Amino acid sequence: MTPAEARARFRDGLVTPTAGWCPGWAQANLLALPRDLAYDFLLFAQRNPKPCPVLDVLDAGAVSGPLLDGDIRTDLPAYRVYVDGEQVEETTDVTSWWREDLVSFLIGCSFTFEAALVEAGVPVRHVEEGVNVPMYRTSRRCRPAGAISGPLVVSMRPVPAEQVADAVTVTARYPAVHGAPVHIGDPSALGIDDLDKPDYGDAVEVRAGEVPVFWGCGVTPQAAVVESRPSLAIAHAPGHMLVTDARDSDYLL
Repeated sequence: MTPAEARARFRDGLVTPTAGWCPGWAQANLLALPRDLAYDFLLFAQRNPKPCPVLDVLDAGAVSGPLLDGDIRTDLPAYRVYVDGEQVEETTDVTSWWREDLVSFLIGCSFTFEAALVEAGVPVRHVEEGVNVPMYRTSRRCRPAGAISGPLVVSMRPVPAEQVADAVTVTARYPAVHGAPVHIGDPSALGIDDLDKPDYGDAVEVRAGEVPVFWGCGVTPQAAVVESRPSLAIAHAPGHMLVTDARDSDYLL
């Protein structure tokens, strides 16, 4: 399936996590904020590149761009809308919420490097189980910028101990989509009490001999929205990404 075909299905109402969709094509997180906060968020992303690697920024009011031959308001499978930091709706179409002063940030997604992990023989458990990737708010703070602050959010994939080095090597070659892990091993070092209770997404099985490996996650901006309380923010529903018109290989070093 091409990205355009996938986006057409989402535009028609299909709601599904996008891990494993359109192998070979990059996926992206979305955050749209009012223009008066755009510089603060761009600086926040620049200061926190592991969880917030910016792939593109659309002009205020724009709904398409080089990574998207479509409509940013309708072409993701699910969105979350925040008003004053509170989630007020999860929907498949944010056209009614759209404003001409909204600036859309497209942020790299770790789903982009999962095909490379599989090719290297590293298992991707949430794809195997057909569920959303588990994501966790951590006790680590991101470096703030202006009006934007919040905690680091991570995604987790269990990796056999003997393959952890392979997972690090593979993902480090994709710095524009989170790159190498931010933590390997003990979840409590990140303030995570229970891997079976993710803050976003679904729990997955961690088997004997496997190590939890954590990558920076593009839901970090949504945690910052909850803390920073902008008047309006529109984001993807966690795990329900924009399938872009860029190739995975465009971000491979």
